[in-house]
Amino acid sequence: MQRLVVLGGGESGVGTAVLGKQKGFDVFVSDKGRIKEKYKNVLINSKIDWEEEKHSEEKILNADLVMKSPGIPDKAPLVNELLKKGIKVISEIEFASLYTRATIIGITGSNGKTTTTMLTHHILKNGGLNVGMAGNIGDSFAQMVAKNDKDMYALEISSFQLDGIETFKPHIAIITNITPDHLDRYDYRFENYIASKFRIAMNQTEDDYLIYDADDPVVRDWLDKHPVQSRLLPFSIEKTVENGAYLKDESIIINIDKQHIEMSTDTLALEGKHNLKNAMAASTVAQLVKIRKATIRESLENFQGASHRLEKVLKIQNVQYINDSKATNVNATFYALDSMNTPTVWIVGGQDKGNDYLSLMPLVREKVKAIVCLGLDNGKIIETFGSVVDFIVETTSMQDAVKISKEVAERGDAVLLSPACASFDLFKNYEDRGDQFKQAVKNL
Repeated sequence: MQRLVVLGGGESGVGTAVLGKQKGFDVFVSDKGRIKEKYKNVLINSKIDWEEEKHSEEKILNADLVMKSPGIPDKAPLVNELLKKGIKVISEIEFASLYTRATIIGITGSNGKTTTTMLTHHILKNGGLNVGMAGNIGDSFAQMVAKNDKDMYALEISSFQLDGIETFKPHIAIITNITPDHLDRYDYRFENYIASKFRIAMNQTEDDYLIYDADDPVVRDWLDKHPVQSRLLPFSIEKTVENGAYLKDESIIINIDKQHIEMSTDTLALEGKHNLKNAMAASTVAQLVKIRKATIRESLENFQGASHRLEKVLKIQNVQYINDSKATNVNATFYALDSMNTPTVWIVGGQDKGNDYLSLMPLVREKVKAIVCLGLDNGKIIETFGSVVDFIVETTSMQDAVKISKEVAERGDAVLLSPACASFDLFKNYEDRGDQFKQAVKNL
């Protein structure tokens, strides 16, 4: 019996353990932190051996195969030990893909991947397909393969998950865009991070498809220098493309092998240029898998977006409060500010991942009337924007940040939480940060 060791007892770890046990592995789960009760119960009910708050090397280094959760860095000493011994270390996405014959749509990128994954799933489900949504969003892919395997999956995939693949091959891959993010995990070298994202296409053949943002110079330059095997289907809001999706006179045009769809943009449920691109990417997938045009159009019109992503919370005294807590990097905040069309009080800050805020300068000058910093170290934000914005203040709790924003905002303004940073300095995660914002707004 082969021994499968799972490092990390969260969603992807426990899902892998359940699938591994089903497929006849001797499974052991090890988590350096505490395992949540709901995951413990799954392990106990499935009769899977586990430990928490430690990694017992004698129980780990005898593995035949190791699945490492995405949160554990590749350079962790234990991972180095395993690799030195020649033990294969893979990601959940790789492991689960070995046990399903489903058609896989893999979606990655620095921003927009959650919305694009949800939208793709929404259209395909409305089109009557037996499709699951998993990966970096919702249930683990492995758990779905074990319990309720589908004909097709829309998978949101992070660069960390792609770092641990060997044979994984989506039939349709999407790269929404690539901007500097998580550089602390990539030796602070942007090209390492780009290479990691492009692993999504590394096993594709000419029978597969890569859908990508043709307006993104990083993606274009990489493809020029590192051609892929798959068929390229670009999308663009700046130029016409021969095969793929583009914008013409307020309509989305999708052309694939002379199959032509045209859809007006004025009824799209989601606002902003970036969501136009997400809609193009998802609609291109739908066109490839032969979903009816009417279904695609209706799905784009009735789609409810991801929570914590430009989510309108409440309007109080004619001031709109918007929760964009999912903006954990500068580029996501760029999109948020770009979509604002009223004077904005901007709540920003958190755990900085090596951010360069200069790209936001034109938008801040044009749209931001006040900045409320919410983080333990706001030095870089104050240094960048201190001379541009008249009002800039530091806070260390969400309640204070929201109260001060209310005092500064006038009728017709917006208060935008779009932190451009990770949340771990003051919050459990970005969801916790967004929930606290919504609660604080409701308490005003």
